[in-house]
Amino acid sequence: MRPNSEQSNPKDARRNLHLTAEERRVVGLLAFVQFVNILDFMMVMPLGPDFSAELGIPTSNLGIIGGSYTLSAAVTGLLSAFLLDRFPRKTALMTVIAGLALSTAAGAFSTGLASLLAARIVAGAFGGPASALALAIVADSIPVRKRGRALAVVMGAFSFASIAGVPAGLEMARHGGWRAPFIGVGCMALLALLGTYFFMQEPSAHSKSPALKWRKLIAHLSNRDTATALALAASVMFSGFIVIPNIAAFVQKNLDFPRDQMGMMYFVGGIASLVSMQIAGRTTDRLGSTLTTWIGTGCVLAALIFGFALHEPGFTPIVITALFMAGTSIRAISFNTLNSRVPTPNERGAFMSLQSTVQHLASASGAFVSSRLLTSNANGRLIGFENVATISVIVSLFVPFLVRALERRLATRN
Repeated sequence: MRPNSEQSNPKDARRNLHLTAEERRVVGLLAFVQFVNILDFMMVMPLGPDFSAELGIPTSNLGIIGGSYTLSAAVTGLLSAFLLDRFPRKTALMTVIAGLALSTAAGAFSTGLASLLAARIVAGAFGGPASALALAIVADSIPVRKRGRALAVVMGAFSFASIAGVPAGLEMARHGGWRAPFIGVGCMALLALLGTYFFMQEPSAHSKSPALKWRKLIAHLSNRDTATALALAASVMFSGFIVIPNIAAFVQKNLDFPRDQMGMMYFVGGIASLVSMQIAGRTTDRLGSTLTTWIGTGCVLAALIFGFALHEPGFTPIVITALFMAGTSIRAISFNTLNSRVPTPNERGAFMSLQSTVQHLASASGAFVSSRLLTSNANGRLIGFENVATISVIVSLFVPFLVRALERRLATRN
């Protein structure tokens, strides 16, 4: 039996795996929205040394700025679970894009830590729901048989932000000052707003539903499929973000990788992520999420064990980063495609908001745990990274089994 049972005839399913012109327009627009949203988050930390000097912010406080965005996105992600399914998707998306544009641009007018922190908290408050809405609209607009490749395009925005967005932002800051990237991303968000207004139609699969209540939320969470899906999302994000914040320091201090080649390392990793996402989308549509997840998990485990834990000579920093980013991207496509089948159409906004909240909290938890486990010596070398990698390996091994259990339950339910 095919895992995606919305298409009863296998021959018809193979014939109809390509996106229509309307579906391509929606997916392309949502990919641009995600690109702007992700770039808004990713560009801030590389700009830290630039604005910290001018605003008098100690570099030790730069983590607070990034964490404030994530925490704000987690909180509003939970709150939006009570609201998103009550409003039309297009109206809701335009509202959060407008808020993201204004709050990001406001960061350019910061005069110190307090004002910049406030701008980033507001940006996170709109960024969290924007991501949830984009995934909900994909689920509403794209049939499940084609959803994997659609999600691969939308989530490919992360790779494009790594490959092109962050380097471009750094160049803008070099020539026009650190405020220029904030203005630039704000303007790009306005373009996304105009594109949504003129070119997006309200998804026909979505029907407005009453606001989510606490009692309904508890019932929603007690549903076994929902609980498994959220546990899956938490496992993927925790196992990734217990490692991701420390990769740059590890390869430079522990593996003696030159600082001037870091850009190339992330460029290659972004290319690997982009290519693997497109392959994973098609593999998920044709072969299901379980097999795809095992492939992604294998790449992640290879990077963790042979690169981060054992330091095998053949696993250079570029190879490690490419394997890790490719594996993480493959897992993200497979589990998001699977999780999109869990809620009913009028519950997707709430579900995606809950998932976004869980992902942000799991990411923050992973970063916090790694900071507690790691120490550094006088040369800046990280001590204890093997323990961090081991925890990531253990949690990663749970992911394919959670995918398999959920995929079987959904096949039975359908």
